[in-house]
This record gives sequence, C-alpha cells and structure tokens, in this order.
Amino acid sequence: MKVVFMGTPDFAVPTLKKLIEKHDVIAVFTQPDKPKGRGQKVQYSPVKEVALEYGIPVLQPNRIKKEVEYIEKLKELNPDVCVVVAYGQILPKEVLDIPKYGCINVHASLLPELRGAAPINWAIINGNKITGITTMQMDVGLDTGDMLLKREVEILDTDTAGSLHDKLMVVGAELLIETLDKLEKGELTPQKQDDSLATYAPMMDKELGHIDWNKSSREVFNLIRGVTPWPSAYFYYDDKMIKVWRCELVEGFTNEVAGKIVEVNRDGVKVSCKEGIIILKEIQEQGGKRMDIATYLNGHTFEVGKVLK
Repeated sequence: MKVVFMGTPDFAVPTLKKLIEKHDVIAVFTQPDKPKGRGQKVQYSPVKEVALEYGIPVLQPNRIKKEVEYIEKLKELNPDVCVVVAYGQILPKEVLDIPKYGCINVHASLLPELRGAAPINWAIINGNKITGITTMQMDVGLDTGDMLLKREVEILDTDTAGSLHDKLMVVGAELLIETLDKLEKGELTPQKQDDSLATYAPMMDKELGHIDWNKSSREVFNLIRGVTPWPSAYFYYDDKMIKVWRCELVEGFTNEVAGKIVEVNRDGVKVSCKEGIIILKEIQEQGGKRMDIATYLNGHTFEVGKVLK
C-alpha cells in the first residue's frame, strides 16, 4: 500500500517503523518544530526524526484544515491510506475522503471507552484493570469512527502511565499492520461505536497531579501511577512542593486524619488517606533530584504527625 503517515510523539514511532518495513510510506505529516528546554533550541518531533532517517518527505502544517496547499499536496500524493497516530490535529472531511481506504487511526483505549487526548493516563487513574488498542476508520468526530480491530492489554499495579504507554505503542504498531492487511483483503467489517457507552479522557494538566489525601489509598495510588512521568503527582510539606515518583499501597480502614504522616523510616514514609495508607518510596523536592526515601532522609526530615497538603 501507498501510505501517508500522520503522527508526532514517541507513541507513533513504532507504528511508523513497522509501516516502513511492510508498506510504501510516501510522506509523513507531523507537528511543526518547537523550541524546547532552557536554551529554547528547536527540536524535531520523534516522528520527524524517523522520517528523515529513512529519507521520507516531511510536511508540517500549523493547522492542516486551514492550509489548502497541504490538502492539495495530499491529493497529489494520492495515498491508498492515511495512518494517523497521535498526530495532534483534527482532520477535516476533505482530508478524510482523499485516500482510497480512508484514514485509519490507532487509539490507545478500547473504544468507545476513553475517547480523547489522554486515554493511557485515565485508564490508570480510573482504576481500570484492562485497556488496549483500537484501530478505527476516522470520521469528523472525536474518536467516534467505526472500529476495525481491538487488542486488550492488562494493567498491572506495577504499571505507570509511562510503562503502559510503552506496552501500548508496540501493540498499536502490530495491530495497525494486521488492520491494513485485512483491509486490503476485504476481511474487515467496521463496527459502529455505541455512543451511550462512551467515556472521555481529557487532556492532562499539572493541577491534576495534586494529591487529595481525602480519597482512598487505592484512588491516590492510581492517581500517582496515572500521572507518572507527566504531569507527575505532588503534595506540599511545610509549603515545599514535593513530587511523588513511586509509592506502595496499603488498603483497609484507618482512623487517622487524611494526609497525616503516621510513620517515617528508611523503607518509606507512611501517609494516611481517607481509607488506607500510601507509603512514599521515591520523591523529588522542588528544584532537587529524584531520590529514594532512604537517600532523602540523609539530609531531610519528615515529622510524624504533620499533615500533608
């Protein structure tokens, strides 16, 4: 197949590489280059890096639906299919209608659950035990198109959004190749989504990571894992913001004040929740380095009885 690929972040890279192996990738669309870091040095997207490595033409519209020249270019390319993975732009109907087989999206949830921008994070935050990948025939709605294939992935208590992201991006690449093979052979029956079962996964923001100790330890545990590595979970101790990178969960009843430090030792800092306890194992003080609790306690203290905010 002649494929135009549209994607931007790391999540899209395994799919692009698989497509390069199996099909003819004739162009790549990705988000414009952006300055990053303290030096504001311009950085290419991970997808652009791969495209350049393989000598594939790269197109970078600011907003494809408002830039006619890019739509005309896509028409000239005349792809059999467009594959879209975390591109970061909404495609207008004019673009969706260009390829022979339409535009196929790789979405990191089991649709219609968790439509939207951050399905991996919200699957963990919501306490789901199973998530997965759905390949979908795109339409003009937000992840509302007909479903093609699905593959489930178990969410473990040891998973963070980062580790789950890495699992799903590999599964997504495999499922996309299977989808294109079956699509070309006419072996797929698109399935409409049941909108009444739809849930949503809105964009993440830093405020979301502020821990509410008045929730159960399971809810706090899920939040910490679901916002790691970004935007990351945090609390305040003596007006200092401290990020939590790793913790353990103790479920069950507790009659302590929510957020109270109930025990401190080199194995962890125990904090009470509305129900249960969270054991802080790896943290980072604002402006400091990530440290396990034993290392942190060499130069800092946590006072038993203090209530975290």
